[in-house]
Formats: sequence, C-alpha cells, structure tokens
Amino acid sequence: MSEFFEAIWHGDGIGDGGDLDEALQAYVAVKPEDNDWIAACAAEGADPRIERFASFEAYLDNAEALETIPVTPQMIVVALEQLPL
Repeated sequence: MSEFFEAIWHGDGIGDGGDLDEALQAYVAVKPEDNDWIAACAAEGADPRIERFASFEAYLDNAEALETIPVTPQMIVVALEQLPL
C-alpha cells in the first residue's frame, strides 16, 4: 500500500495524488487569474493544506488523515512550475 494525498482549498477537496508534489499540482484548479498565490492563500477561509492518508483505501474508508500539511504559496508555485505547458 502506498500513501495517498488530498489537496484542500476553502475546506473542499480539489484534487489528490500519489505523492505530495502530485497533490500540490491540484491547486492549478483554483489558480487565481492574477497568479497572486500569496493573496489567494491569505484570503479568509482558503486554508490550503494537504491531508496525508496511509493509502487510497484508507481515504475511501474515511480514515482519519495521518497528517495535515500546511501549504504555502511557494509550495504551490514550485509544484505548478513542474506541470507541462
């Protein structure tokens, strides 16, 4: 079994991945028009974070996350730079 990560934005899951970088790339779904991730992440209620689960099966079984990883604007920018154009 491998770990599973879910990206959270404004309290909602916006994507997921098999590793942290893949989950961070899910933030492309909420990319601000002006590309200002600092302001977007500072917006009330944004609370970007990644929840780490033991496995995809654990996630599906509604298990508690093993860890909640706070996401910074820089983490998002770096991850999105890795996406193909």
